[in-house]
Formats: sequence, C-alpha cells, structure tokens
Amino acid sequence: MRADIDLTTAEWIKSSYSSSNGGQCVEFSRSFAPAGVVPVRDSKDPHGAALVVPTDRWSSFVEAIKGGAFPV
Repeated sequence: MRADIDLTTAEWIKSSYSSSNGGQCVEFSRSFAPAGVVPVRDSKDPHGAALVVPTDRWSSFVEAIKGGAFPV
C-alpha cells in the first residue's frame, strides 16, 4: 500500500451482493480515484488490510465481471 494514503478518510461502498441479512462481501472506495488508486477490503474485517489497486486495473476488473468473465 502507498504510505501516503490514509484509509481512515475513505467512504466505503459495499457490494450490492452483500445481503441485508448479515451477508458480507467486499467493499471499495472511490475516495482515492483522483490519486489513481481504488482500495478494496473484506467487509467482514473493516479494520483489516486493504488491497490498493490502480484505477485502470479496477475498471478492467469491474468490466470483466459485468461481461461475464467471472460468473457470480
């Protein structure tokens, strides 16, 4: 992770596949997109580590999911 990113300021977005009945999934934050990265974390462990990926790679991953490359 880049040392200059303070994730305590992140606004996290939970996956729409997380159920309201306590089902957990992943969260990501758009807060750092202007810096060129998207943090991703396990919503079951919000104080744990986050994977920080370049925005272009995150966009490619999301498009691949939408295109059916990773069946859900």
